Amino acid sequence: MISLIREQLALYNIEKNFEKVVCSPFLKWPGGKRQLLRELLKRLPKTYNRFFEPFFGGGALFFKIKPEYGYISDINPDLINLYEVVQDSVEELIISLKQHKNTEKHFYELRSADRSKEYKYWSKVEKASRLIYLNKTCFNGLYRMNSDGHFNVPFGFYKKPNIIDEDNLIACSALLKKTEIALASFEAVEKKAQKGDFIYFDPPYVPLNKTSSFTKYYKDDFDLDAQFALRELCNRLTKKGVNFMLSNSYTDTVKELYKSYNVKIVEANRAINCKANGRGKINELIITNY
Repeated sequence: MISLIREQLALYNIEKNFEKVVCSPFLKWPGGKRQLLRELLKRLPKTYNRFFEPFFGGGALFFKIKPEYGYISDINPDLINLYEVVQDSVEELIISLKQHKNTEKHFYELRSADRSKEYKYWSKVEKASRLIYLNKTCFNGLYRMNSDGHFNVPFGFYKKPNIIDEDNLIACSALLKKTEIALASFEAVEKKAQKGDFIYFDPPYVPLNKTSSFTKYYKDDFDLDAQFALRELCNRLTKKGVNFMLSNSYTDTVKELYKSYNVKIVEANRAINCKANGRGKINELIITNY
């Protein structure tokens, strides 16, 4: 089986074929940008050198535009481990995914695994396989952690979840092999990005109100101080000649933070709400310095 997967990877790595390969996110991630892709693609700079995406999450824009020699980062170690495994060990990951069962018992056994002392001895592949499985079988595909950094979403009771997206994982692996992957804060891009490069920022959004906050993608909240730090970084990058695009919530806070830049209102689908009547169209902001 591994030899067959490697043959597919070899085909994808031939440049003329890779241009035709369709890659898509293999995780459903809070704040994912699949529903906003059309608006983002319309606003990409006409030309740029290297592509950067901190706050990577599910990587909808990255997998759509398939940048060569891009840079992606996130502060979530489980997430970064997964992308590194897809990059270097996709064959072993696919084999591991085939061992999982779509049962409530198996789900809760895996969900609680990181509470045990043995979890630190799990291989990178085993941890990556666990993350994909939990993401595909948990309720509403929602990634959420408690204050101790443990995944705590309940079982989803789906009849046929797409746990093994084999062809897509192989295509994504071919792209990621040419990508720099880092476990790092968004601020790390400042030393990496050069004049003519392009950065897409998709931070945890400023909450619309006191009850709508959903900034705990990892153990640490992305608070207002962090939003200000991001704006200051954008100011420094602009002076350096680096282009950026940033998405965030349609709030007075965000509009005030980025009032000196190009701020556009766009319509997106509300992605995270457990109640059907709480989903629908919502205004968001896309900000650029070009």
